[in-house]
Amino acid sequence: MVMGLKKGLIGGMSFAIDAGKINWFPGHMASATRAIRNRLKLTDLVIEVRDARIPLSSANEDLQSQLSAKRRIIALNKKDLANPNILNKWTHHFESKKQDCIAINAHSRSSVKKLLDLVELKLKEVIAREPTLLVMVVGVPNVGKSAVINSIYQIAATRFPVQDKLKRATVGPLPGVTQDIAGFKIAHRPSIYVLDSPGVLVPSIPDIETGLKLALTGSVKDSVVGEERLAQYCLAILNTRGTPLHWKYLFEGRNEGSHPDCIDKPSYNLKDLRHQRNKQPDSSAVRYVGDMISEVKRSLYTTLSEFDGDIEDENDLECLIEQQFEGLKKALKIPHKASEARLMVSKKFLTLFRTGRLGPFILDDVPETETETEPSNSRRVVAL
Repeated sequence: MVMGLKKGLIGGMSFAIDAGKINWFPGHMASATRAIRNRLKLTDLVIEVRDARIPLSSANEDLQSQLSAKRRIIALNKKDLANPNILNKWTHHFESKKQDCIAINAHSRSSVKKLLDLVELKLKEVIAREPTLLVMVVGVPNVGKSAVINSIYQIAATRFPVQDKLKRATVGPLPGVTQDIAGFKIAHRPSIYVLDSPGVLVPSIPDIETGLKLALTGSVKDSVVGEERLAQYCLAILNTRGTPLHWKYLFEGRNEGSHPDCIDKPSYNLKDLRHQRNKQPDSSAVRYVGDMISEVKRSLYTTLSEFDGDIEDENDLECLIEQQFEGLKKALKIPHKASEARLMVSKKFLTLFRTGRLGPFILDDVPETETETEPSNSRRVVAL
């Protein structure tokens, strides 16, 4: 079976047809966007945090012209959830455009330290003429901007005496902004301050596939798009890539009759998988979830390997996804007659996908030619 992806197939499937533009622009975002534009005029360098899984789709298009005119570092966060081989191609792509780019994990101190080292390196050229330098961190919602800020703060707090730890930079008043800008110090001689900013999106997302990518990675609330629709999109991605076929090795040599679902086990919440700073998940819960993940993979592998339709045909692909929903219901132990079974399946499946339990991934395709300019949203999903 050829696992290529026909351009526009996913964006044109029935679960996307009636959606049109995705509009999710809470009232505070308009004023926040204006504030960011004004603050950018004063900054010496911008750290633009993007989601490593969607390096182009997680860029705020409305701010790109202003951001590209500044010294800028693109920080591709959540690299632990992204396919490392494709991520390397993305960093090389940005570098080929003379754009500084670094892949990071905001929860890794060493990773964020490398980002700060790059910040200080990029600011060396202005140190001689500016006694105080301002660095601004921007990004769309849920790319991990707050986690980056917190990690930078923790590193900065170890560099200075107690009385200097909470020094704040005050700049203002700014045109159209009624409050001062506050930040924290990360370096001496010159003094370098980091300024935070709210996460903002464009008022509407006309490209449906870009909107689905943002929703799948959490930048748009699930309720705006719909969990079932997102789960269908997620399955379409996995199927067109042929990802479940790569899981065959997990089941080779195993006794097909001995499945974990034959054993009576207590129910656990998939939220137990999520990272908690001071709490380790119960070992029995970990084993239970591990068995569940195995059954999910087995179900998707079986349905795709036995599929005799055309993966590039929209109707065939939708039929396959329907079969997989039924298989996932069993793998995730959703009661057969549950009135909200599909919603429950969707929520649990999305949790597994987003936490990397089904493997690392990148949704945006690396531009194939050097004639393409950044930024532009990819409208295709790459094959693994």
